[in-house]
Amino acid sequence: MIVCIGEAVIDMFQKKVPGLGDVFMPLPGGCSYNTSIAIGALGVPAAFVGRLSRNFFGDIQVKRLREYNVRDDLLIRCAENPILAFIKTEEGGQPQYAFYDEGTADKLLSTGELPKLPGETSCIVFGSISMNMEPIATTVETLILNEASKNANERKVIAFDPNIRPFMIKDKNEYIKRFSRLAGTCTIAKISSEDFEYIYPDTEPEAALKKIIDLGARLAIVTLGAGGAIALLKRSDGSMIKVRITGIHIRQIADTVGAGDPFLGAFLARLHYMNKLSHNAIIDLNETDLGDALSFANKAASIVCTRYGANPPSMEEIASIS
Repeated sequence: MIVCIGEAVIDMFQKKVPGLGDVFMPLPGGCSYNTSIAIGALGVPAAFVGRLSRNFFGDIQVKRLREYNVRDDLLIRCAENPILAFIKTEEGGQPQYAFYDEGTADKLLSTGELPKLPGETSCIVFGSISMNMEPIATTVETLILNEASKNANERKVIAFDPNIRPFMIKDKNEYIKRFSRLAGTCTIAKISSEDFEYIYPDTEPEAALKKIIDLGARLAIVTLGAGGAIALLKRSDGSMIKVRITGIHIRQIADTVGAGDPFLGAFLARLHYMNKLSHNAIIDLNETDLGDALSFANKAASIVCTRYGANPPSMEEIASIS
């Protein structure tokens, strides 16, 4: 069971409608939420932990979880509204965001509300904007630090995707301190090149990966968009292995919003099917198995880029890409 914890937002995607111009179409989203759905779409047991509104937006979010067989019994339903994330895209440019998050359901997750994780949980996924909102940031950090304090034979895989949104960060220095603490607890840290540019400006991707490993993470992955991905793994014997995969040519990109979420979800799903989704198994991965999981994840992300929203692929769709 892979448990994803964090925010579940309503993404308002820009769409042009004849006679009206730009309108915004609501779709359920959020980094950990999307990752749980990507995992469920590939037939791997998944659950989502978070606060969802009791209004119709919350109902839409729950319905989507159920459609992908993601467990919803760990949810906290509440009176507050969800975060609204307006996303404006221009051809050839990076998406622009406007978040409305004051007093919203997601950010108010407290330690006392956390459900007990299922006994079969093998991996915890966290990150994104829930790192910069209180009290959810402290709630998640407490959970992760507690899990990381266990010995290697007992601890679950901890997978971290910061998915940084700089405009939501009020104090960069404090954010980087929290980022460093959490990155140091991880079995897996999946970070985009844009994230690295914020954390470690003017640093080459491989050097940035080494910094994450030096913090304490065992497997650090940087996604490079059309350039593919690079992974650096510190194995149990102290040796380091590096794997790089090339990008996949995409004929027509719909949008790239949320492509990193299915990448991580597919990577974890592939490890699950390889019987490698444990802390000890990951730190003993060889280059072949690591490259296989990276390529699988990259195919999943490339498919998502041909669709609007973080619409995850099936196993059959990924298998169709040579």
